[in-house]
Amino acid sequence: MQIRPYKDLDLQSVLDSWELATRLAHEFMTDDFIAQERKNVAEIYLPNTDTWVAEIDGEVQGFIALMGNEVGAIFLQPKCHGKGIGKALMDKAQELHGDLEVEVFKANSIGRAFYSKYGFELSEEKYHEPTKQKVLRLKFTAVE
Repeated sequence: MQIRPYKDLDLQSVLDSWELATRLAHEFMTDDFIAQERKNVAEIYLPNTDTWVAEIDGEVQGFIALMGNEVGAIFLQPKCHGKGIGKALMDKAQELHGDLEVEVFKANSIGRAFYSKYGFELSEEKYHEPTKQKVLRLKFTAVE
């Protein structure tokens, strides 16, 4: 496995990883919301984040998008869950920024379990108007 900077050629693989993992973890999201967000990922989020991909055997299997120390997104192909790929991406973010922050939907049990195992702790809970869901803001404090 290689963690490397995102390239424009990775767009389709990144979008596919994002959509498959989003549908798995966010059953409450409508097809219309997902279609709009897929467009936003390509046109707004990726051009404005520091994005890294996990490549295995020449295929992009997941990515992490960072805005400073904020994890804007981390998504893997579902077949890659539980294999240390997400941890490797998060380790890269931690190597770059130390302390990290992220927001995750309370209903996203997959994401919440991952962040908890990594060492993130709850800092606040708020309401996400577009989806009518609760969002948890989590913080990871790097060990000196």
